[in-house]
Amino acid sequence: MHSVHPTPKFSIITVTYNAEKVLEDTIQSVISQTYHHIEYIIVDGASKDGTLSIINRYRSRIHTVVSEPDKGLYDAMNKGIALASGDYLCFLNAGDCFHEDDTLQQMVHTINGNELPDILYGETAIVDKDRHFLRMRRLSAPETLTWKSFKQGMLVCHQAFFPRHTLVGPYNLQYRFSADFDWCIRIMKKARTLHNTHLTIIDYLEEGMTTRNQKIPQRKISDHGKALRADWNRGASCMVRDPCSYSPVGEGI
Repeated sequence: MHSVHPTPKFSIITVTYNAEKVLEDTIQSVISQTYHHIEYIIVDGASKDGTLSIINRYRSRIHTVVSEPDKGLYDAMNKGIALASGDYLCFLNAGDCFHEDDTLQQMVHTINGNELPDILYGETAIVDKDRHFLRMRRLSAPETLTWKSFKQGMLVCHQAFFPRHTLVGPYNLQYRFSADFDWCIRIMKKARTLHNTHLTIIDYLEEGMTTRNQKIPQRKISDHGKALRADWNRGASCMVRDPCSYSPVGEGI
């Protein structure tokens, strides 16, 4: 009997705040995907620039748009989780893009059999504002990923980490800089199958490394350590962006 290849639905979530300079490329990257089992969700923090005008230009291609004040980046991401209905979740930040127009199609084609893995993951490329390739992310995805892999750092960029919706809980807002680090670990502890797609999935925009954000990593490292210790003690249970500015801090770039 001929087996049917799975066609999972992807919930792509973009959190924005005053992102008019970089958002359009991200939106076009999503709506240009050749794989069509997608819902696109944008959670905006009541932007004061032209962000909403750009969103409205593509409104018919975006499943859900929310624009309202929030308590920071991870609070906005929790709103995205609550709105999502797909099999897999992906957080694609404003300024970042899928590596190719058929990236999601390629990811699905790497799945063997008809059972969906609990997590899909892959590599991340660093690009400039003109979308020219600069280098691969310094921390590369391991061949076999477990939650203990993150003792070495966030080896898989948050944007290139696609968990099953059924495994996802909210971000822990007590971690100002490392809620995504903690979130990924908690999900991996629940996961049975973590599938390496062996694909470059995300183009990460290098721009946005402000002077303020370059001062954050030491505090972020401390936050990572706190999250890792908590998850280690709990038993089975990327890139980090500053929730105040919504611009990249660059985990392991």
